[in-house]
Order: sequence, then structure tokens, then C-alpha cells
Amino acid sequence: MEIYDLIVIGGGPAGYLAAERAGHAGLKTMVVEKNEFGGVCLNEGCVPSKTFLNSAKVVDYANHAAKYGVKVDGKATVDQKFVVERKNGVVKMLVSGIKAALKKNKVVMKSATAFIEGKDVNGYIVKAGEEKFSAKRLLIATGSTAVVPPIPGVKEGVTAGYVLTNKEVLDLTELPKNLVVIGGGVIGLELTSYFSSVGVNVTVIEMLDKIAGPTEKEISSILQKSLERKGVKFNLGCKVVAVEKDGVVFERDGKQEKVPADKVLLSIGRRAVSANIGLENIGVNIERGAIVTDDKMQTNVANVYAAGDVNGKIMLAHTAYREAEVAINNMLGKKDIMRYNVIPSVIYTNPEVGSVGDTEESAKARGLDVKCVSIPMTYSGRYVAENTDLDGICKLVINKATNTLIGAHIIGSYAGEFIVAVSAMVDLEVDIENIKKLVFPHPTVCEIVREAIFQA
Repeated sequence: MEIYDLIVIGGGPAGYLAAERAGHAGLKTMVVEKNEFGGVCLNEGCVPSKTFLNSAKVVDYANHAAKYGVKVDGKATVDQKFVVERKNGVVKMLVSGIKAALKKNKVVMKSATAFIEGKDVNGYIVKAGEEKFSAKRLLIATGSTAVVPPIPGVKEGVTAGYVLTNKEVLDLTELPKNLVVIGGGVIGLELTSYFSSVGVNVTVIEMLDKIAGPTEKEISSILQKSLERKGVKFNLGCKVVAVEKDGVVFERDGKQEKVPADKVLLSIGRRAVSANIGLENIGVNIERGAIVTDDKMQTNVANVYAAGDVNGKIMLAHTAYREAEVAINNMLGKKDIMRYNVIPSVIYTNPEVGSVGDTEESAKARGLDVKCVSIPMTYSGRYVAENTDLDGICKLVINKATNTLIGAHIIGSYAGEFIVAVSAMVDLEVDIENIKKLVFPHPTVCEIVREAIFQA
């Protein structure tokens, strides 16, 4: 039985990056993936959806070209089959890149289902397909899967093909006339943005009284209005009670209503994949289906780590990347910890939303004395030059006691690109007076941060 320094179970963002880092550091490493290397993010999530959204952005530009002095004959439409083919090409190229990086760092890639059988004197015994291996260390990075709720008709709809998760919807080669999205979170909103831009009638049903989950309220309100201008209909504070072949039944204020649907997209969240991989055989603690880890990404079992969605903390690919690095650093004896308060988030709708740190509400809930400033994106010359819908804002949250920035929430063009700079300010606890001294290139949309700082 071959012995490895590290076996990584799962080849998604956390798994493949951890394996790459470990291999580069000289650890004899194997990564086992039962589906496709790259995981959900690369094959059926982050990257595929962005190829869709870029096509939608082009359509939006074309259909509103007259606002910028550009003449386009007729209405722009999409070739949905080509959009899917292009998406598949992008995925194929990036998966090849991941495999090349793993190979370069001498990582053994195994396409199989992994199962932890126990432990012996050499380490942890992992069965991969029909073979068995031993490892001194394990990293569990099995990711997450879409939640399929026990709503009447959903199971039947999934079987019949008219109820979809984020995986199946990205393979649709024909556009539905009416799409109902169950759930107004990030994934649902991004796909809502795409399908509404390319001419589909989209209705969103959300149990909460606002969209975009924990996103700052003013930001989510602007995003909702922007999507409504594209024709999206929102039913907030509503509960889905049944899914039928021709529509979705939901309850509002105790009364039932029905909205027509050719396709239904389930987007109510994701759950960690921790079952049936043998964790119980080595005594790994699990709570609510997620593996329990500390800030070093260690589990309760020596030399067993977990990173990515499977630990149920913040289910974002960039969080998984950083968790993977923290795990490997600690395996190598380098002190490193995971900080979750400075993880930026982006909603890749059009317009984009970029957020990091505390909202005004969360800061006050923590007992902090804060001052907030919210200014329109029209303070940025480039933003005004490139946009006709000018309702974006930049909202900053400042801790009065420390005079530092602890939160930023932006809706507008390029928000997802420059939120990292604001994240650095929050992470490094830069004094506001020092932020004022930073020189931002002009004209750029990111100058809005500097303007907001001075307004504060």
C-alpha cells in the first residue's frame, strides 16, 4: 500500500489549490476527485455562470447602445446553444490548466470515489476506487451541493427535467419563456440577471422581506429596483407550497397564488457534502452536516484538516482558496490562521455588488459605535461617463473608536474588481487619515472610495 504525506479528498478550489501548494512544498501528495477536477466552482458554478453573465452584459450594451450614441439595427438576441458551447470551452480550458499545475507540482491525480476506512501505523487508510492508500495527513475538501427542499412536486420536477439546480440550468440550450427562481440569494440573482437580460420572463420568490441575504439593505434595494427595470418580478415574504408542471404555487399573507413557469430554478442554498466518505471511522466531529474546524482548519482529529464548503463557514471559492493555504501552512509548521471577518463578496449581476466587513446593522449588533457615509456613484467621473443608469452608491462603515474602516458596500460598475483594495484597508485596520493620503488613479470608478472617505 503506497504511503503519501497528504491525501486530499475533493478536487475543487480548496482541494486542488491545497494539493498544488503541498506538492510545491515537497509533500508527496495525492488528490482524489469523484467528478470533475475544478469542483462545482469551475464546472457548474462560479466560472460557467460568469460566461453566461458576460454574454448578458453584451446584450444589455447592444440593446441600450443608442444611449451612448451607437446605432444598432434591431434588437440583440442570444444564441443560447452557442453560449453553452462557449461556456463548455472555457471550463475545458481552465480544467486543463488546473491539471497542468497539479502535474507540474508532482501531485498524483486520482479520478475515483474516496472513502476513509480507518487508521493504521502508517496513517489514515483511504480507499480510492478499488485501490487503497495510506496518508500521514488528510485534507477533506468535498464541497457542497444544492439544497433540494421537500416541497411537493419538486422531486417529480427534477426527475422530469423542468425543475433545475444551478448545475442543470447552465446546460440549457433553449431559453424558457417563463422562469421561476425559488430563492433570492446570490446564485438566484445572478442567474435572474442573465435570463432577464436575454429576454426570459423571470419571477423570483423569496421567503425573506429582502433579496441578497445579508447584503446591506440599501444596496439590495437598489439591486432589486435595477432588476425590476429589466422586467423581473419579485414576490418577497412568500413561501413556496408546491411546484407543478406549469407553474409554482406560493403563499402570501395566508393566501395562495400561482405564477406560470416553463422551468423552475432551485436556489435556496447549499449544504456541505460530508456523508458517505468514512469520517465516522476516524471520529471527525460534524455539526449540522458540516465538518467542525478551528482557525487553523484542523478538525478534532490529529493531522486531519477540512477546507472549503464542507466546513460550512463561508461557502465562497475564494474563502476555500485561503482556507486551503492556511491548512497547508499549518501542516508545514508555519503559523497561519483564517480570518473570516474580511472575506469580500461579490454579486456578479449588472450592476455588480461588492461588499466586505460589517454592515451598519451588524456593527451596531456587535455594540460598536459607528458612523456611516453613503454617497452616489456619480461622484466618480468614469462611472458617469460609462453609465446611463446612475443609481449606484458606495456606503462605508467606520469604527469611531479606532477611526478605521470596518465595512464597505458598493453597487456599480467594477465593484467586484476594486472591493479587494477596500478589503485590504479593512484587514490591515488602516487609519482613515492614512487612507486619505492614498493616491487613486483618475479617472477610475474606485475613486468613489476616496470620495466617500473625505465625505465621512
